[in-house]
Amino acid sequence: MYVLKQFTQVSITAISFSIFFYNQVTNQIASAAFPAPLRSKQGMVTSAHPLASDAGLLMLKKGGNAVDAAVATTFAISVVEPFSAGIGGGGFLLIHQGKTGKIAALDFRERAPIKASRNMYLDAQGKVRENLSTNGHLAVGTPGTVAGLYEVHRKYGKLPWKEVVQPAIVLAQNGFILAPKITPRSITTQEARKKVILANPAARKIFTRNGDFYQPGEKLIQRDLAKTLTEISQNPQSFYTGRIAKAISADMAKNGGIINLADLKAYKPIWRNPICGDFRNHQVCSMPPPSSGGVHLLQILNIIGNTDLKVWGWRNPDALHLLVEAMKIAYADRAKVLGDPDFVKVPVTQLISPAYAKIRRQQIDMQRAKPASEVRIWREKRKEKWSNPKFYESQETSHLNVVDAERNAISLTFTINTGFGAGVVAEGTGILLNNEMDDFAIAPGVPNSFGLIGNEANAIAPRKTPLSSMTPTIITENGKLRMVTGTPGGSTIITQVLQVVLNVIEYKMDASTAVSTPRIHHQWFPDELRVEPWGLDAMTLQELRRRGHNIVEKPVWGNANIILANPDGSLEAATDSRGEGEARGF
Repeated sequence: MYVLKQFTQVSITAISFSIFFYNQVTNQIASAAFPAPLRSKQGMVTSAHPLASDAGLLMLKKGGNAVDAAVATTFAISVVEPFSAGIGGGGFLLIHQGKTGKIAALDFRERAPIKASRNMYLDAQGKVRENLSTNGHLAVGTPGTVAGLYEVHRKYGKLPWKEVVQPAIVLAQNGFILAPKITPRSITTQEARKKVILANPAARKIFTRNGDFYQPGEKLIQRDLAKTLTEISQNPQSFYTGRIAKAISADMAKNGGIINLADLKAYKPIWRNPICGDFRNHQVCSMPPPSSGGVHLLQILNIIGNTDLKVWGWRNPDALHLLVEAMKIAYADRAKVLGDPDFVKVPVTQLISPAYAKIRRQQIDMQRAKPASEVRIWREKRKEKWSNPKFYESQETSHLNVVDAERNAISLTFTINTGFGAGVVAEGTGILLNNEMDDFAIAPGVPNSFGLIGNEANAIAPRKTPLSSMTPTIITENGKLRMVTGTPGGSTIITQVLQVVLNVIEYKMDASTAVSTPRIHHQWFPDELRVEPWGLDAMTLQELRRRGHNIVEKPVWGNANIILANPDGSLEAATDSRGEGEARGF
């Protein structure tokens, strides 16, 4: 027995050393595998599409600031990446003021219509009516993108409003060539949403020819959208009180939707205090509720605490195990208590406190993966009944970052929710509408399209904002701008941003490697550790399985981008190798 025990200890030590050595080697390989990040000093723009980044850079070259560039980039994304985000949706942004160092957060997320009701997607027996919260006019929340962009520009912009909208008008009117690079993300999106697009005449007319989506190398022209953008450039309130509002309301009434002129007129973006906390010698600031992003990003970082992940090594089983168990805890708490702070009390201070993180860390067994059903939930008084869903593989939403010469910075994430939103275009406007109502908890314990589970805190109510995972993030070091980042990716957004932050702060990766390195994800339910193909070596996977992790290989996900402000005064930027975005600088 003694000999066997001694042999086992030696074997485990050898395996641990092998894994450590492998991770050191793969870290070096990863650093060399991705293109060098773009560097500049005057200003930088990153987004999910090169034409949108061009629009933002143009504003900087015209003497505009980060806000001007961000607004131009956002409107351009609405034209060139319509399946992900647009003016028919909503989002969040963080702004960093270079002179003062102050960071503010703007909530321009979609809101439930006045006529929305708690059980609007349930039948008489209380069962969910399939697809009502994702497809068609009843799935649409009141859009906030135009109001949000106008608000931040009104307060901080430098160039004329009309000028920052102009690049998007040109792209819609003249059209643009669809990229020859077809990503798995765009293929999946088109196939998954083809049926609903074809069912809406206005959407079918814009995005398809004879029932087939436009192909790479072809030109997509959106003349109705160009007219709408032109009107917005002259009077942004037209979207909420003018001709555009009337067109949206009429289309809703005609097709069984419930958004009306009163909803649009009542919509106002909300300035909120960002969620901020310390990690190492950095201050990490992100979006507060109704986003869950900032709360759970900080919660997981607090659980990591003083653990030196760099010493363990990138992709070391111990480091990965700790991250996964912390992810489970955060997403379990998300399901229980996160919601719109204007409607429910969210215990933000407690959730992001180091004391709470210490308690949660003590609940982690470093040698055993705790089944999701055993993960304790925030102040759980009774055992909840949760479904174990398979989440829909949508990676939609779009993120962009801008930093200007004065180190003003914008981190902005916006969306229409799943691919092509609700699959409907408001007739005569060219506006593809969101299906954001699906982000509410349709019924307690019932998952949404991303497999995320909610409860009372995220129940539907008139004018309430659905819970989000969007995590626009700005990080400072010693009071100076250090990092601006974010990503699309539905329920994976929080864990993606977490890993990008750790890649820079903990593992000292450059911008390109930080956003392109393989990722992992766990969201409590479904109880599976999601890994990218070839993301982890065989020995690491074997060790994680030994500890009880249910590993499921999934296609690559996310499309992060990042701008780093380096100590030497230079800017360094990169976009995710998984997407077609590009950085621009001068």
